[in-house]
Amino acid sequence: MPRVSNVYLNKKTGKFYFVANLGFDENGKRVQHFKRGFSTQKEAKQAYDEFMNNRSESGINKNSSMSFEVFYEDYFLSDYKRSVRKSTFDNRKLIMDKQFRYFNNRKLKDISLAYLKKWQNNLSEQGFSNGYIRLIFGLLEQVLDLAKKLGMLQKNPARQVGNVKKIKRKVDFWTIEEFRKVFATFDDNQYYDFFSKVLIDFLYMTGLRFGEAQALTWQDIDIQNCIVHVNKSMYYKNADEYYIGEPKTSASIRTIAIDHDTAKMLADWKVVQEKNIGSTDFVLSYNGSPTNRSTARHMIEHHAEMAGVHRIKVHALRHSHASMLIAMGENALVVQSRLGHSDIKTTLGVYSHLYPNVNREVADRIVGILDGVKFNKNAKRKTFNGNEYLKGSDL
Repeated sequence: MPRVSNVYLNKKTGKFYFVANLGFDENGKRVQHFKRGFSTQKEAKQAYDEFMNNRSESGINKNSSMSFEVFYEDYFLSDYKRSVRKSTFDNRKLIMDKQFRYFNNRKLKDISLAYLKKWQNNLSEQGFSNGYIRLIFGLLEQVLDLAKKLGMLQKNPARQVGNVKKIKRKVDFWTIEEFRKVFATFDDNQYYDFFSKVLIDFLYMTGLRFGEAQALTWQDIDIQNCIVHVNKSMYYKNADEYYIGEPKTSASIRTIAIDHDTAKMLADWKVVQEKNIGSTDFVLSYNGSPTNRSTARHMIEHHAEMAGVHRIKVHALRHSHASMLIAMGENALVVQSRLGHSDIKTTLGVYSHLYPNVNREVADRIVGILDGVKFNKNAKRKTFNGNEYLKGSDL
């Protein structure tokens, strides 16, 4: 006898029965519905299908009374933690804990489309950017996707509502001229000032993510051959809690060539660093510990003010490196390689607007490519014999 899903034979009575899985209750216990006493497997299957079809068409499992808060804490968080890097989890959890409070007093089955839309609108009214709202709404979609997968919801109401429109953010950066002004503000005779120069110049000239730069050790720097090996990234919580792990993607593992000026600056910095704090593994360190993002941000703000240029975020130094490459005429594949993007679409999606003259340059290069071509009267040709009337044609 072929096996039919959800239908079983009671060997003692010789009768068939079906089991309908209806999700979980508020305590995480599976909820099931049984019906017994069918003479044939076919009858049991028909009864099962009829029962499932007669269930609520609202898309919500009425038998699941678990609250959103319990499901989020007991089911989603541990599942999500296994799927992302620790740094990502810690950062996203802070956001979710704050914004998901809106649903804590609601049962999963009571999260309606209208309730979700109201929450989405509230986020917008609070002044959050579209990028932030897209992030947090996308995370909620993942929570409710898991609830659907576990049978607590028949449909994901968040996906029915839909996320807010994606708005392309303007990429902020320092131009080469602006960076030259900043570079002129560093005093190499002052230890902390020299370190500020090393950090800002290195990020500008390499385009490394800050976590990648934090994790760099002197073993990763080949000063003689002007090469930087990027093979790890740092998760930094505070001076006492940080760890080094794998970089963001496999494409992030890369080798970057640096110019001789940057290589010399690093060599000089290594001597000064050892003189002031002794031997340390980390390249970007002024006290033996990895430098945190807050310190880098203060450096940028201080020297931007001194130089009379606009302030940028730490990550904008990465954008500045890409901008410099594009201004120098490098193509998108070179930018992709140095930044460690896994897909050229990422590079073009972020920096395509920095190529405003490429289309014009292509058109200018096309001019004249047919100059000198003469009519070939000896070319074998066929007489047009189409049956369509061409208005104004003498063919």
